[in-house]
Amino acid sequence: MNGYGGKILRIDLSVKKSATVPLPEDLAKDYLGARGVAARLLYDEIEPGIDPLGDKNKIIIASGPLSGVLVPASGKVTFASKSPATGGYGDSNMGGMVAAEMKYAGYDVIILEGTAAEPSLVIIDDDKIEFASAAKYWGKGAMIAEKMLKEDLGDDFQIVTIGPAGEKLVKFACVSHDFGRQAGRTGIGAVLGAKRVKAIAIRGSGSIPLADPDKVIAKGKEMYDACFTNPAAKEWQDYGTAGVTPWVNEIGSFPTKNFWTTYFEKHQALTGQVMRESIVVTDKACFGCPAPCGKYSHAQSDKYDVFVEGPEYETTALIGGNCEMPTIEDVAYGNYLCDELGLDTISGGGVVAFALECFEKGIIKKEEVDGRELKFGDIDSFKYLVEKIAAREGIGDLLAEGVRTAAARLGGGSERFAIHIKGLEWSGYEARYAPAMMLAYMTCDVGAHHNRAWAITHDVAVGREEIAGKAPKVIELQHIRPMFDMLGACRLLWVEIGFPLHHYPEILRVITGYDYSLEDLLKISEKVWNITRAFTIREYGRFDRKYDYPPARFYEEPIPTGPSKGHYIDMDGINALLDEYYELRGWDNNGIPTTAKLRELGLDFLIPDMEAARGK
Repeated sequence: MNGYGGKILRIDLSVKKSATVPLPEDLAKDYLGARGVAARLLYDEIEPGIDPLGDKNKIIIASGPLSGVLVPASGKVTFASKSPATGGYGDSNMGGMVAAEMKYAGYDVIILEGTAAEPSLVIIDDDKIEFASAAKYWGKGAMIAEKMLKEDLGDDFQIVTIGPAGEKLVKFACVSHDFGRQAGRTGIGAVLGAKRVKAIAIRGSGSIPLADPDKVIAKGKEMYDACFTNPAAKEWQDYGTAGVTPWVNEIGSFPTKNFWTTYFEKHQALTGQVMRESIVVTDKACFGCPAPCGKYSHAQSDKYDVFVEGPEYETTALIGGNCEMPTIEDVAYGNYLCDELGLDTISGGGVVAFALECFEKGIIKKEEVDGRELKFGDIDSFKYLVEKIAAREGIGDLLAEGVRTAAARLGGGSERFAIHIKGLEWSGYEARYAPAMMLAYMTCDVGAHHNRAWAITHDVAVGREEIAGKAPKVIELQHIRPMFDMLGACRLLWVEIGFPLHHYPEILRVITGYDYSLEDLLKISEKVWNITRAFTIREYGRFDRKYDYPPARFYEEPIPTGPSKGHYIDMDGINALLDEYYELRGWDNNGIPTTAKLRELGLDFLIPDMEAARGK
């Protein structure tokens, strides 16, 4: 199969066995790869109702047809599983080098099943699969463990690891790679920890068959030239995602003090320019990328002296603004702590900010935090809480469950400011004055995450007061952006420098021979969107729109300060957004895909489960 490694590797951890089967070509044609293939396999293979941290859950690691081919930003890999954070569909994609290495080893998909009897390593060296004890590495930080494994196995292995948080089954633990790349969202690191897998090491010596190698070289060169000559590329290369920080604050959408407000008074200390001038050592790129958005940084103070990749915008938003850190150095140190512990910085910042507000309001008592005084803007408070969370000690054991569960147990009105959708903590765009962005969060298939539809620019462009008419743009973005995940490519070139979408069906055609138009690719994306929605609906049982609602803070509390002061979206507005969206999606009034829509998309296998969710 051109463009593909051609194989699925199944690994049964319980018996230390592996088996290789061909990747079915109809699966590749129907779902492209990476997120698309992972979503279909997960739906087919996961028994409804299983414990996400139990033996029957699986982790599907999948590359795409562009992964590992020398075209711009072709280094993305998807990790998918039933999410311990939400109890529904979960996936997270990661950059770095591991997607390419998988393909060179001949694998499009790796499926982890069962549970190892002891802490283990999985070592994949082309077609040689080995299992080894991870006792030496267990308990080590994610980056320390990767360094040790590189020294022990060889620098030519690409390695993914978990930190102590994954080992302790923290619900928002992440998967780490390349000393700063993470599959951060939905708690995949906890699933690896439950399976007692500390790390997976991959080395491949093969190549990727191409439908027309000469045309791939020519088209790849054309795409690289278009990137290098783009006038927007310089700023993106200098600042990466951190360049967006001032803009988000200026429009009044920057998460501040547990999303209490949307404007951070000390924002000037957190800008990409300040970061570049004060802590950045060098730039860092993923496989094949001409625009190195990664920033390798050195943060120093009288309390710390660390090197870390980052902080990217989301980390600056959730640790910086949301926890009110006063300096970019403190944000970078918080980033380092989360990376080493193996915590998603988005959920990590969200959970810490929630805990700080609970402490302020007397819901968490001083005696529950070892007699400490916890404060926003205090890096020692942040360090104390994330270390407690990663170790599941004291109050950290509760916070390790995420804000949804923590609020349900703490009570005291904390549910109102537990900022999440379906159990996944909100990422870096406050949306009380951004209806399209609010809708994107509410309907995101993995919970409150921005990367499926970054719609806030649409709000700014067409008017932030308007609610009607926002759904079509959100749906459009929810098809375009996941298309990149299926291809195994990074979307940021398109987002940040306006890289044209027409390149992608063209390069896919000469790599694979599949003659898809852009419209064809977006139709596949719509199909996958309905599968991931259906997965969560199946897991939740009798589903209704309440699962798409944001926390009460967002529909009851006007924004108190800054450029967006006084604004919020009340429940009538929330329901109007969902009504328009559901109708355009072909879903019923509770957000369940209709039989007619599923038949239109060729997803008849979902119909019985969706009818059951409707109570029919």
